[in-house]
Amino acid sequence: MKKILISIAAVSTLAAATVPAIASAQSFYDRQAMLDRRIDMGLRNGSLTRGEAYRLRAELRDTERLERQYRRGGLSGWERADLDRRFDRLSAQIRYERHDRDYGYGYGEHRPGRW
Repeated sequence: MKKILISIAAVSTLAAATVPAIASAQSFYDRQAMLDRRIDMGLRNGSLTRGEAYRLRAELRDTERLERQYRRGGLSGWERADLDRRFDRLSAQIRYERHDRDYGYGYGEHRPGRW
């Protein structure tokens, strides 16, 4: 009976250790895709200028590159937290840029030839 309990505990511990790593990997991929969709949507509806979208995408690519670099040696808790902070900051920047009333060409008050 003891052997069975010990083996069940060992398997449970191993499974518990691998599930968060897989879950965090999936959540990072989901967050990247969501941020990219938000940038695309902002560019399509005119709430982001091309320059803003280009800058936001460059920052997203830099964060993705850093994530790949971190994953080479396995993600530590600090690296996971660093990536979370970077994705949160990028999300806030996208939200700010989409709502700053700085519209793309042809939108808003500052169209060429209007004044």
